[in-house]
Amino acid sequence: MDFRSIFRSTEFGIFIAFLVLCAILSFATPNFLTLFNIFTVMKQVSFIAIMSVGMTMVILTAGIDLSVGAVLGLVNVLTAILIKKIGLFPGVSSALLVGMILGFLNGIIIVKWDLPPFIVTLGMMNIARGMAMVITKGWPITGLPECFGCLAEGHIGVVPIPVIIMIIIYILGYLFLSRTIWGRYIYASGGNEKAAWLSGVNVNKIKVMVYTITGFLSGLAGVMMASRLSQGSPITGIGYELSVIGAVVIGGTDLMGGKGSVLGSLIGASIMGVLENGLVLLGVSAFWQQVILGVVIVVAVAGGSVRRKIFLKGE
Repeated sequence: MDFRSIFRSTEFGIFIAFLVLCAILSFATPNFLTLFNIFTVMKQVSFIAIMSVGMTMVILTAGIDLSVGAVLGLVNVLTAILIKKIGLFPGVSSALLVGMILGFLNGIIIVKWDLPPFIVTLGMMNIARGMAMVITKGWPITGLPECFGCLAEGHIGVVPIPVIIMIIIYILGYLFLSRTIWGRYIYASGGNEKAAWLSGVNVNKIKVMVYTITGFLSGLAGVMMASRLSQGSPITGIGYELSVIGAVVIGGTDLMGGKGSVLGSLIGASIMGVLENGLVLLGVSAFWQQVILGVVIVVAVAGGSVRRKIFLKGE
């Protein structure tokens, strides 16, 4: 194992920043470093972190997906409705399929009409959020079976089930990106799209695939959220797209594509979750929390830009 490459990696620097943040919060508030609070933070982080795996793949191709929060909200509502109409497993499976289809539509529209991902996914964000409102007329869908709550509130040992799902998704995401030819194609498509085309990589197919994966993972987070809230609510997931993009960017993934990892995104999501939790424990108002998190995201983007310039200068 090459320890020097580990110490020089972007993920190692971000992890050190994460440890420093945890150390500061541990001294600032005695309630931070307790087992209950740690698992609470991990459970809260898991929803954003799961969607961050898909968003990492999208940004690696130099794309962006602004519809993840709205897709979560629509799948959240459909999960509640379909479980009541056709049963638990068919309902959950059908809702997940809708998430995948919405992601597939994002990808196919982007590549077939050669449109900017920002515009297409912004449109999908409004369509999905609007459909959730139309279907529910703005009211939450309640009356879900009690056993469904185990998905988000259950534990295996002392570890919450959402955290276990998150770990499994990250292991699969890491293996997919680092051990399969499809993962290498994703990096190649974002690093230099023209060179990837000339090398025989079907870049359009790769783009459709990553948006479909993101749609599925957003849907999975929507199902888990329905389990956690014991209802489907059309306003669930509002603003989540910024949290997910922020987690990926803080984790070191380059917005220009081609550089980044799911490990970095996991650390990025953890930093955002820990910071948010620490601000709550310190009694900082919700309005200032948004300001601080926004500043952190801007600083992370600026840091990524500086890293890119240093890298290009060194070539």
